[in-house]
Amino acid sequence: MAVKIGKGVRIYPKVKIGKNSVIGDFVILGLKGRDSIDSYKLDIGENATVRAFTVIYTGNKIGNDFQTGQGASIRENNVIKDNVSIGTNAVLEYENFIDSGSRIHSNCFLEMTTIGKNVFVGPGVVFLDDPHPMKCPRYKECKGGAKVEDFAKIGGRSVLLPGVIVGKHSLIGAGSCVTRNIPENRVAVGYPAQVVKKISDLQCYIGAFDQPYEWEPYI
Repeated sequence: MAVKIGKGVRIYPKVKIGKNSVIGDFVILGLKGRDSIDSYKLDIGENATVRAFTVIYTGNKIGNDFQTGQGASIRENNVIKDNVSIGTNAVLEYENFIDSGSRIHSNCFLEMTTIGKNVFVGPGVVFLDDPHPMKCPRYKECKGGAKVEDFAKIGGRSVLLPGVIVGKHSLIGAGSCVTRNIPENRVAVGYPAQVVKKISDLQCYIGAFDQPYEWEPYI
């Protein structure tokens, strides 16, 4: 199936859109940013759904089965793998890596952040990347953004400070501030976030499972 293009869409040069994709109304694709160079291009894989008013700059590599909510903004030099969803009004600044199967919910902010496979990021989560703002001439050599490893879950309205690592399968409670590394398979909550239990200690609220996450992709 050919690509479906909505009304008012603007597509700049060096944009490739995979087959079976749907581009919503008033989307902008391939816009040049402040630091863009002529060799930059935008590559979007097959079966994408880019919803209305989304802006994706040049210099991004996006895999198959990609989705955005309305009004998402994606700046240069992001790598987004297959089956990733970027929510309504989410902002991806420069140089993020988002691995396959991950979900970035509405109103999130990421810059220089690494997201593993099958990671859940709740609404309004902020990933910080610069410990000494602003205009440090070497900030890209410093801590950079956070790293969230495979299968981790980040609760809504959390804040992750530069350079912290959230280990595989761990869970950050809503509204937490992550100021230090969180080991694998742990639950951390609070301001600052503190480890309070293991993932294996969690209980299913309605008793449907022996414990949460006894389903794909977590098993």
